Amino acid sequence: MIQRPDPPLILATASAARRAVLAAAGLAFTAEAAAVDEAAIKESARAEGLPAGEAAMLLADAKAQRIARRHREALVIGADQMLVCDGAWFDKPPDLAAARRQLLTLRGRPHELMTALVCWRNGARIWQHLARPRLVMREFSEPFLDAYLALEGEAVLGSVGAYRLEGPGVQLFDRVEGEHSAILGLPLLPLLGFLRQHGVLAT
Repeated sequence: MIQRPDPPLILATASAARRAVLAAAGLAFTAEAAAVDEAAIKESARAEGLPAGEAAMLLADAKAQRIARRHREALVIGADQMLVCDGAWFDKPPDLAAARRQLLTLRGRPHELMTALVCWRNGARIWQHLARPRLVMREFSEPFLDAYLALEGEAVLGSVGAYRLEGPGVQLFDRVEGEHSAILGLPLLPLLGFLRQHGVLAT
């Protein structure tokens, strides 16, 4: 048996990409979206002068804690991601025009994806991890960008970078450094290591 039935795993997310990463690894879990005020958490982090990685950790922790309050017996996994380019924070674009502007800003430049992971059980945080994948966009042309956005459509609005690396968005890049699953929003290898140490997965 690879995974023990107890504790049950809950992924505190509405993200299809995160659910797909965990499912592909063969884990049994349920997914439950956590209603937290992400804008307020980010605004507070900015006001306190916190780095983007800490802001991502606060968001992941808030999501996991919210679901853990309802399921104390479960091991709840919360995750969040912040994109940083030259010190500027980027959010999910609200529409395709904003996505286009964002991708033009990122074009030809490196950025980091601060990807935070937090686990809660029995009313307490028991583990956390921060991954920092680094990606470099190529100097793509504007006709390519327009064709890319026409192909992907509103799917890009679900990503802080306005791209899906698991799809046509990979064509935007010259170089990618870091675990692929962390880029998708869930640092899988550190999580699996923790779950083995915690006795959830077989060693």
